[in-house]
Amino acid sequence: MRANPATLITESSGISECLDRLAAHKHTARPLSTYRLQFNAHFRFEDARRLAGYLHALGVSHVYASPILQARAGSLHGYDITDHNSLNPEIGTYEEFQSFVRELKNYGMGQILDFVPNHMGVGTNSWWRDVLANGRASEFAEFFDIDWNPLKPELHNKLLLPILGDQYGAELEAGHISLVPGEKSFEIKYYDNRLPVDPQTIPLIFESVNQDIHHQELRSVLSGLRNLPPHTTTQGELVRQRQRAISPLTEALQSLIREHAEVKQLTEKALEHSNGRPGEPHSFAYLHRLLEAQVYRLAHWRVSGEEINYRRFFDINDLIGLRMENPRVFAATHQLLRKLLAEDEIQGLRIDHCDGLLNPVQYLVRLQILFAASQCSGPTPKPPLAENGIETEVLQVFGQHDWMNLHAPLYAVVEKILEPGEDMPPAWPVDGTSGYDFTTLVNGIFIERRNERTFTNLFHRFTGASYDVDMLIYNSKKLIMHASLASEVNVLAHMLDEISSSDWYARDFTRKALRDVIRETIACFPVYRTYIDERGQMTDLDRAHINTAIVHAKRRNPDKAPASFDFLRDILLLQRRDGHDEPELHKKKLYFTLKFQQLTGPVMAKGLEDTTCYVYNRFISVNEVGGSPKQFGISVNEFHEGNLKRAQHWPFSMLATSTHDTKRSEDVRARLNVLSEMPKQWASQVFKWRKPNRTRKRVLADGRSVPDLNEEYLLYQTLVGSWPFEFQKEVPDKTYIERIKQYMTKAVHEAKVNLSWINDDPQYVEALQLFIEKILVPGPRSRPNSFLEQIMAFVPTVSFFGAINSLAQRLLTITTPGNPDIYQGTELWDFSLVDPDNRRPVNYELRQQLLTELDRRSEAGNLTQLCAELLEKYKDGRIKLWTTMQALRFRRDRRELFQVGRYIPLYATGAKRDHLVAFAREHQNHVAILAVPRLSYILAGGVMRPPLGELWQDTELPVPSRTSEFLENAFTGEKIKVTPQRTLLGRELFRHFPVALLAGA
Repeated sequence: MRANPATLITESSGISECLDRLAAHKHTARPLSTYRLQFNAHFRFEDARRLAGYLHALGVSHVYASPILQARAGSLHGYDITDHNSLNPEIGTYEEFQSFVRELKNYGMGQILDFVPNHMGVGTNSWWRDVLANGRASEFAEFFDIDWNPLKPELHNKLLLPILGDQYGAELEAGHISLVPGEKSFEIKYYDNRLPVDPQTIPLIFESVNQDIHHQELRSVLSGLRNLPPHTTTQGELVRQRQRAISPLTEALQSLIREHAEVKQLTEKALEHSNGRPGEPHSFAYLHRLLEAQVYRLAHWRVSGEEINYRRFFDINDLIGLRMENPRVFAATHQLLRKLLAEDEIQGLRIDHCDGLLNPVQYLVRLQILFAASQCSGPTPKPPLAENGIETEVLQVFGQHDWMNLHAPLYAVVEKILEPGEDMPPAWPVDGTSGYDFTTLVNGIFIERRNERTFTNLFHRFTGASYDVDMLIYNSKKLIMHASLASEVNVLAHMLDEISSSDWYARDFTRKALRDVIRETIACFPVYRTYIDERGQMTDLDRAHINTAIVHAKRRNPDKAPASFDFLRDILLLQRRDGHDEPELHKKKLYFTLKFQQLTGPVMAKGLEDTTCYVYNRFISVNEVGGSPKQFGISVNEFHEGNLKRAQHWPFSMLATSTHDTKRSEDVRARLNVLSEMPKQWASQVFKWRKPNRTRKRVLADGRSVPDLNEEYLLYQTLVGSWPFEFQKEVPDKTYIERIKQYMTKAVHEAKVNLSWINDDPQYVEALQLFIEKILVPGPRSRPNSFLEQIMAFVPTVSFFGAINSLAQRLLTITTPGNPDIYQGTELWDFSLVDPDNRRPVNYELRQQLLTELDRRSEAGNLTQLCAELLEKYKDGRIKLWTTMQALRFRRDRRELFQVGRYIPLYATGAKRDHLVAFAREHQNHVAILAVPRLSYILAGGVMRPPLGELWQDTELPVPSRTSEFLENAFTGEKIKVTPQRTLLGRELFRHFPVALLAGA
């Protein structure tokens, strides 16, 4: 645990000394392992408090909490935060949170918090509502990433709100939009949406009854509201004048309505007149006029793709981007976080979607400084303060001593998706990523790479289509930019057009040509984004990525002027032919570049992760966040190289295999990987399955057969990967069938081939779900469901070797360099699919019972007998729990060995050497040996038997010179002797258990 902040303050004579003390505790402050908990109304702080003892017994050092700050009502994930400075009341009170923290500390545990700086949820968000009421005159207008001068003139100084289910006129005349009294003022109601009315427009509501207003105080209040400075003003004094006047005036009006019957009757009459009557279009003229005067313009949800004028989280209209680069925004959103850090209630952070920020490294530096301030000055900032809310004294120490480059005191990891071959920016003051790079790395070694071509040919044969993956990614990214993110591209095109008008070499490029160049370049961008900062500073890698994108965009577009691409390249690289720009022009170019960077990431995410990964279904185990559908496995050498690099540069980076965002769980992928070892058997099965299922498809009026062959191939892989153990003898239940229906419905929408979220097709969805039901429900005795019989006969072998893969993957995760993260519930088998399937409730009572029983059996001795039983009854999941708890405890007992110890790849010899992955962890005189099998189906000759004993033939594993002569297996308790040749025999390593973790006996 971290040193007590109070001690740091009292024992240090200044900020510098305090920071040095923090640095001295850096390693001990890093988590040894984490366990992800998903908080929501159904899993609260009190539930987590009761789990602390279990998690400690499991071997976990830190809880890794999903966002716990106030979010939209009913949020099941917490990423739609509406108030960064309050805890989510649906999860519990602050007292309940503190009780949970105390219980963690009782067990010597800590907590890592998932924090969301990029965006906020709308709805009940008080800052957002203030902007809706006051526009640019709101004190929070600059908090959100809003374009107040969009391309469409009628949207100047307005916000487009695409919340309507139909065209504006249709919704208006149907009476779905209405004016209603609110708690503090009048509101516009549209179903569950309640939008504030601009106070200056309240007099419009009373115009229809103006001649009946005799109450002098009411006239005075309405006059005051009418004379408010407009919501379009940005002049400081006028803004302040408006802000000072609004509350007294609206409160006075509400008081009059409550206390004076005459005013109340007039108000009711005005509301009735304003709202109109369905069937009488002219009666809505008053309401339309009032709506036109508001800060916002209500629009059909389809309009958002092309005209929305605020930055969103990807294409989600309800999540608005924050301008976190603004120091005032940082100060306003990190008050509670500072308190939690200062009082040692959280010990680290996972930063969500850091690529969405204008300048991620600037934010991460501020975060580290905030942490230092919280430790050295306490929870409440002490003046004088900088605009970002941090003490100037702390900022000065960091600036004077370049302290950040030497010590990043706060444990922080970032959600950063790295493309194959891409590394984390070395200047970032963090401990690494949230682990998707490791997901790809560890998953890859269980895939038989030599069968890639066979799988490619099989995919093409089954679907009847031939796919160029690079072209698919390119086209998917363009599709996203033409549809859901078209508005963002249009904004960039407008900015670039303005810049081109100042350059006589570029003034003849049309806006359309520039928009096309932007789209083509982003579609060819090789990574999520570059990191050019507000000073225009960039790395050689940034330049290389931009140049690569331009070169590829040119090649793909021989019909477009090369000079237009060169122009964009020069802007992005901040180059000028004569070497000089006027300050204002340079500012425009730099701002364009910064905004360009913010768009490439969402386009990559939506085009690759959320489109291509649902279309290129060759082998869906690799279609994962942070992975590549092109990459059919990796070599063991590449696995070791990745671990060595992490050990050197990011030794505390998170290691993930299942998360709330993965497309499928670790156990689903582990099972699917077995298919890569058996291409002939797999091909035989899928073609056999297709025959009886052909008659279960529905042909739509337009001739489409549902599902199409690509979707059918995805479905078969999904069924094999997720088929629960309990259904290998019994038919699937309704719950499982419903899960598959929901998954496939989401998958076909994300693929955007036959339908999409924008262009839904209820008939297609109905036909797809009916097909799933038909193939998974047993037929009558006279006509049994042959597909169901066949898949139930096929799955057991695949699932058996998938379980071996899962155990090996779990042990690798816990012992390689980094911080292993266990996603909730995955200590037992978990065959979840993409969210919301992976957020289903976890049966912790069962897990606690099983762990207690395993501990009891362990204490009784004879671990080899226990392991034999666990292996025989592997389907109940206890074998994975045993592997997890023993490895985590082994790690906890040897903190320094795993946090700072060397990573030494070990390479086996003998006939089965390619089936063994092993390494040593070494620190001082302590050595641990880890060994796991890979490609076990091939190793076992396709026979359903565990990879044990004589199956390893003459395989031997050389060990480091410092290894003890006798080693003890953490799972079986066996003592294994190192041979005189300093090797371990494979048949001894895996005598009774399929994975091995050894230390000196």
